[in-house]
Amino acid sequence: MSEVNFKRRQFVTGLTLGGVIAGFGLSSGRLFGAPKMNRQPELLRGNSFNLSIGEQAVNFTGRPRIATTVNNSLPAPILRFKQGERININVANNLSTSSSIHWHGLILPSNMDGVPGISFDGIKAKQNFQYQFDAVQSGTYWYHSHSGFQEQTGVYGAIIIDPIEPEPFSYDRDYVVMLSDWSDENPHDIYAKLKKLSHYYNFNERTASNLWSEIKEKGVKKTWGAREMWNQMRMSDTDISDVTGYSYTFLMNGETPSQGWKGLFKRGEKIRLRFINGSAMTFFDIRIPGLKMTVVAADGQYVQPVSVDEFRIGVAETYDVIVEPSTDSAYSVFAQAIDRSGYARGTLTPDLGLQAQVPEMDPVPVLTHQDMGMSMAGMNMAGMSGMDHSKMNMGGMSGSAAMDHSKMNMGGMKMAGMAGMDHSKMNMGAMSGNAAMDHSKMNMGGTNMAGMSGMDHSKMNMTANPALAHADTEYGAHVDARASDPQYRLDDPGVGLRNNGRRVLTYADLRNLNKTVDKREPEREIDLHLTGNMSRYMWSINGVKYSEAEPIKLNYGERVRINFVNDTMMNHPMHLHGMWSELETGDKDYLPRKHTIVVQPGAKISYQLTADAMGKWAYHCHLLYHMPAMFREVHVS
Repeated sequence: MSEVNFKRRQFVTGLTLGGVIAGFGLSSGRLFGAPKMNRQPELLRGNSFNLSIGEQAVNFTGRPRIATTVNNSLPAPILRFKQGERININVANNLSTSSSIHWHGLILPSNMDGVPGISFDGIKAKQNFQYQFDAVQSGTYWYHSHSGFQEQTGVYGAIIIDPIEPEPFSYDRDYVVMLSDWSDENPHDIYAKLKKLSHYYNFNERTASNLWSEIKEKGVKKTWGAREMWNQMRMSDTDISDVTGYSYTFLMNGETPSQGWKGLFKRGEKIRLRFINGSAMTFFDIRIPGLKMTVVAADGQYVQPVSVDEFRIGVAETYDVIVEPSTDSAYSVFAQAIDRSGYARGTLTPDLGLQAQVPEMDPVPVLTHQDMGMSMAGMNMAGMSGMDHSKMNMGGMSGSAAMDHSKMNMGGMKMAGMAGMDHSKMNMGAMSGNAAMDHSKMNMGGTNMAGMSGMDHSKMNMTANPALAHADTEYGAHVDARASDPQYRLDDPGVGLRNNGRRVLTYADLRNLNKTVDKREPEREIDLHLTGNMSRYMWSINGVKYSEAEPIKLNYGERVRINFVNDTMMNHPMHLHGMWSELETGDKDYLPRKHTIVVQPGAKISYQLTADAMGKWAYHCHLLYHMPAMFREVHVS
């Protein structure tokens, strides 16, 4: 990075940048020295801190803008303290509006959690607030504003809590890698645009050239049928991210891709990288070409080590990895946005003069039937126009006589291209009473159903999952899809990462390093459907937006299982404040503890929690523009 390039960023005097060569590099408890041409974010260490929230002029794109910053820094200063200590943090709000700080993933009293309207009143303009809590855990976490859209405009920073006991792995150098998304637009304008036109920022829509490519690959009939289905659903199979690189500049430690963050190392060293996704709306897929990454912690908690080439990090998640460069080469730390509309990047290098080549981005992902939660995934509806469905009963949509199927929603699946079918008496209800069905022409995702016409389906239950039961609140114009066959997909790396030739981390790989503490079977289960109308940009839980929802009530000390069913085609990072979410990954003795759990499109996922924290807590999707409606209060008493 040259002196000239640095000056082009036009940050006003006094702004401390996160994008620092070795700025987050911590070696033997000290900041690694950096050349004078680079500015370092503050590293605040101890058990007493003073933070000041204010406004600061910035320029990431060539256009001056105003950011909301902490101690004149974007990202905010790193806070480093020790497990077992009493922590005191004085926050001064110098803004003309209310503000707050939420300590993401920290287990603390509810009145210190920092959520206005739930745990406290917020920090009024020009006033201070004193946070006090005991550091009962260790690991990598972060903090951010929970007021309005201030998180989007710069109020976010890293937390490192050093453990009392020695860590179960060794390393020589330690870097925070904070990922974020910056927009020159006012976040209120972004939200308004999404409400008016949900795909406003999606420039990956299908084109004529795409059409010809698909026809060559799949043929005219399949291509036309697929496109007609998506068009009638008013959805796009490239609708991966709500806000894209059209508006966002993706940052790594506050550095733009044109600048690139740098971290120094010496050959043979073990380097710990603490990845934090502090973005408002962006999932990142991270890899370091030429280096294996050993995942040693997820959301601040130790996991049994897993060696991978790549991992996806959802909004608000953290992953700690260890890498071991064996040569004196430079390595690209590459974090491409999930929709491939841009990337953040950095370089691990033994010499500031060495610059790693930036990889090309992967192809734009395309959603599939699986991501729609469609039953009989990959179902081929071609050739079904002659079927007699007059007595057919298929699961959750009773009362379908005289339905116009051109607008039909079958649990998230519109039946485009089936106009010739006789559905006049069709009941899409519970899949029972199907003895008279003729399946001889039915192709279910490559499964040949010929010869099944004599089967007795009268007792067949095709919707055995009780979580598929939908409340009355989940029907109406505010919910445009319901997954007909959501599956546990813990071993699925997700859209855009499947079968890419790299070893990709999945939730199925995660095992807590230490044994599960509370081994009681859950006393009860709570089903939460993540719902919405994507085209109208309306989000909800169980079809009910936050302003109209009742709190979720838990009894102090009880063990509960939460079942998420994602009826939408978006990834939702769900964050429960105040308590650990212990993800059910197949080994109940080593349930990984997480504070944020990503629920994939059209999928279901379950976790257990112990209601061991009295008070009122926030529970929400961490996508910033989903949060106002996809939100609940949790009351533990």
